[in-house]
Amino acid sequence: MHIPENYLSPSTCGVFGLAMIPIWAHAIKKVRATVPREKMPLLGVAAAFCFLAMMFNIPLPGGTTGHAVCGTLIAILFGPWAATIAVSIALIIQAIFFGDGGILAIGANCFNMAFVLPLVGFGIYSFIVGRTKKTLVSELAAAGVASYVAINAAALCAAIEFGVQPLLFTDAAGQALYCPYPLWISVPAMMVGHLTIFGAAEVVFTVGILAFVRKTAPSFGVETAVDKPTGAKALTPVYVLVTALVALTPLGLLAEGDAWGEWSTEDLAEMVGYTPVGLGDGWEWSSFMPDYSIGGLPDIAGYLLSAVIGVALLVIVFRLVAAAMKPSVSFD
Repeated sequence: MHIPENYLSPSTCGVFGLAMIPIWAHAIKKVRATVPREKMPLLGVAAAFCFLAMMFNIPLPGGTTGHAVCGTLIAILFGPWAATIAVSIALIIQAIFFGDGGILAIGANCFNMAFVLPLVGFGIYSFIVGRTKKTLVSELAAAGVASYVAINAAALCAAIEFGVQPLLFTDAAGQALYCPYPLWISVPAMMVGHLTIFGAAEVVFTVGILAFVRKTAPSFGVETAVDKPTGAKALTPVYVLVTALVALTPLGLLAEGDAWGEWSTEDLAEMVGYTPVGLGDGWEWSSFMPDYSIGGLPDIAGYLLSAVIGVALLVIVFRLVAAAMKPSVSFD
C-alpha cells in the first residue's frame, strides 16, 4: 500500500501533503492532551509494531504481495490521534531510510495509513465496544472487525489515488504520465488482496498483539487501571514480543514479487509497454538502505539489521519527544 515515488503527480502529492499539515497539527495537540509524558516512549514501542508488521510481506496468488499495518491496534491502545503520529513517523522513517514509499508521496501514504486507517478503525471499535458487554473476547472481536474494515478503507483510498492519475494526467498521445491504471483496474486490483489475505493478516496482527498485551502487560497503553503494575518490569513481555518480531522479520523475504502499485519503473514498462514520462523523468530519492538491504550483507542479515535500526529510530524519536514534554502530574 506504500505509494512509490512518481506514481502520483506532483500536484496530487502536494494536495495530500498540504492536507496532512492541519491533521498532524491537530494530532499533536490531542496527543499532548491525552498521552502523558511517561507513556510517550511506549507509543514508540507501539509504532515499532507497525513498522515490523509492514516488513512481513505476504504473498498473493498472481505474484503480488502485501502486509498488515497495525494502525487500529495503536489507536485502541493510545488513541486514534496518537496512532496518526506513530504511523506517520514509521512511514517517514521507511521512506527516508529504506525507500519503502516515496518521499513526495509521504502525504498520501500518511493520509491513507496514518489518518484514514486508525480513525476508521477506532471509530468502528468504539461503536462495537460501546454496545456490548466489555470483556476481553468482545474487545478482541471488535478489534478484529475494526482492523479489517480500516485497512480496506485505506486500501480503497490508495486505489482511488492511483486510478485517477491516468484520468487527469496524460501526454499529447493520450499515454499516462504517472500511474497508468485507471479506476476500473486499480480499485479491484488493490481491493482483492486486502479484502482477502491482507485484511486477514491485519486482523491476525491486531487481535494477536492486543490479546497478548492485555494478558501479559495490561499497563501498556494510555488507560491504566490503578490495580495494574506500571513499572518497567511489568512491560517486559512487550519488549520480548518486539524482539521476537524483529527476529522473525526475514520471513517477509519469502514472499516473491512486489505489492500492487509498487513496481520498479522497468517492471511497469514491461507490463504496460511504455514508461510513463512522469516516472521516467521524475525525482528519485536515494535511500540509505533500499528495500531493507545493506551493502554486501546477505538479504537475511540486511533485513534483520534494518528491523533493528527501524525499531531503534522509533524508540529514540519518541523518547526525545517525551524528554521535550512537560512532566505529567499523574495519570492514575
